[in-house]
Amino acid sequence: MSTPAGTPAIVVENLVRRFDANEAVRGVSLQVERGEVFGLVGPDGAGKTTLMRMLAGVLRPDAGRVVVEGIDVAADPERAKTVLSYMPQRFGLYEDLTVNENIFFYGELFEVPRAEYRPRVDELLHAAGLGPFRRRLAGQLSGGMKQKLGLICALVHRPAVVLLDEPTTGVDPVSRRDFWAILYRLREEGVTIVMSTAYMDEAQRCSRLALLHAGEVRRCDTPERLKQTMAGALLSIAGDDPRALEAQIEGAPGVLGVLLMGDRIHVRVDDGARRAPELEARLAACGLSHAPVEAVEPGIEDVFVALVGDTA
Repeated sequence: MSTPAGTPAIVVENLVRRFDANEAVRGVSLQVERGEVFGLVGPDGAGKTTLMRMLAGVLRPDAGRVVVEGIDVAADPERAKTVLSYMPQRFGLYEDLTVNENIFFYGELFEVPRAEYRPRVDELLHAAGLGPFRRRLAGQLSGGMKQKLGLICALVHRPAVVLLDEPTTGVDPVSRRDFWAILYRLREEGVTIVMSTAYMDEAQRCSRLALLHAGEVRRCDTPERLKQTMAGALLSIAGDDPRALEAQIEGAPGVLGVLLMGDRIHVRVDDGARRAPELEARLAACGLSHAPVEAVEPGIEDVFVALVGDTA
């Protein structure tokens, strides 16, 4: 079953979930269009996993509702399972079974017709680069290969909606690339993908992003539009001791925020043209070695930190 053309694949209305006194998800409402790669971005404790589990029907909301492909997930979770697939952070692979046996188990669980099973599995194994490892025990696979096997198991029944909770955390770059190649192919087939991620470069690849903080969606839009909403200008300063740079810059006139980014700091200021020479002079006065201050385009991490700082 699928929703009629032009209607959202997922509708979330005023979703609330509490754990004792902690309100993990607070009145979240959003829509995900068909064929989107929709990203959930936020720090640990923002409510990403709780929200994903409610979308999947694994966790019942205290208030609100989730509709996936026209099905109320809480009211009819068994029917919802026929149109969606959920891959949690720790997917349930059986390490004493081979790659083939794990996939077969999930194929049987989802009642995939035998005529469709083999070509589907061959297609997925080829896309994931796991064809040569069909007979290897899952417990002997690398972390990245296990995640790709988990994705294959989640896709074997051709779901209309795929929910992925930080699927590439701790995965090597090559496996991440293969993972995204599979996701792009799914999108071309019209599959709707919702994923949470801790990687900002992955967030950039999503059609739209929901920025979560303290259980609330603070903003939802395309990555490019989100970057355009950030108040002020962004300056970048690289140096041998970025923490010392951060300490000197914080609290300077016109500085709205400072974010440590590896060997450099990103400084959000009210006026880039005015503040750049002021910051150069400030650093020169204290004798800190640094590269020239330069204006840069904000990334999603800059936008999120600015948003949380402005609205906290």
